[in-house]
Amino acid sequence: MDERNGGSPVRQSVDGVAGRTVIGDPAAVKIAAIAARSVPGVHALGAGTGRALGAIRDAVGGNDLGQGVRVEVGQSQVAVDISLVADYGYPLNRLADSVRTAVCQAVEELVGLDVIEVNVEIADVHIPGLNDTRSNEIRSVDKGRSPGASARTPIE
Repeated sequence: MDERNGGSPVRQSVDGVAGRTVIGDPAAVKIAAIAARSVPGVHALGAGTGRALGAIRDAVGGNDLGQGVRVEVGQSQVAVDISLVADYGYPLNRLADSVRTAVCQAVEELVGLDVIEVNVEIADVHIPGLNDTRSNEIRSVDKGRSPGASARTPIE
């Protein structure tokens, strides 16, 4: 490998053509995001506000695959930060380890750089059933009550 152009590596390809390859952050972000989403127990990527903005973006036809993922791509190494929402019932430390492993393998294989760290933040836990019709019915009944009133029948 030859060092030119400000220290950037110039590689000789298999067919003898020299050139420099630069991996952009957006490419590495998408690879890391897809790998993280593939892990069972990952409900969504990003924290609450980011997910809300992502839902708006999706509604108007945009799509941000990299929501909740940040990378720093260097000459030969990559660092990844991931924020996610876990599905209820998955042990969180094991889930984080699985995400770390999946992201590391995907980035090293597809980007071709060494992953020095994958930091995982579990920002929230998704509990199934909170948005089902029964929960919505209870919320609509509660809206008609005065503040502080209980949904239960008082004991006499």
